[in-house]
Amino acid sequence: MKTYSAKESEIQKDWHVIDAEGQVLGRLAVEVANILRGKNKPEFTPHVDAGDFVVIVNAEKVKVTGRKELQKVYYRHSGHPQGFRQETLGSLRLRRPTEIIERAVKGMLPHTTLGREQFTKLKVYVGAEHPHEAQQPKPLTLGRK
Repeated sequence: MKTYSAKESEIQKDWHVIDAEGQVLGRLAVEVANILRGKNKPEFTPHVDAGDFVVIVNAEKVKVTGRKELQKVYYRHSGHPQGFRQETLGSLRLRRPTEIIERAVKGMLPHTTLGREQFTKLKVYVGAEHPHEAQQPKPLTLGRK
């Protein structure tokens, strides 16, 4: 029996819309990363971008458990002297709520050129509205709320 390896041209890429309201951040990120990679499809091939597009709405209403709102810290560095910055999850949620989901999903994708390509298929929006109605995304419900 021969091993099947999917080709980029044979794969159909669908659009999914996910409502993040009430979803736990880590559990949401795992499901989204698997969809972006294409692991939910029978023709999954690790070295081919077989994943679908994902639109996440209501990013500001994602849930975190425990005291992560105060204790989880995000770090970044501009590359300049004294360019180190740190910010808690609570303050990042006020400033840029889409960044929380984007960082969680990006950390669960491969850290290669393929992973960066798959990450571009993620679209995150603050409110319930999104500009991707023309692609006719299918609503996707994850686990439990």
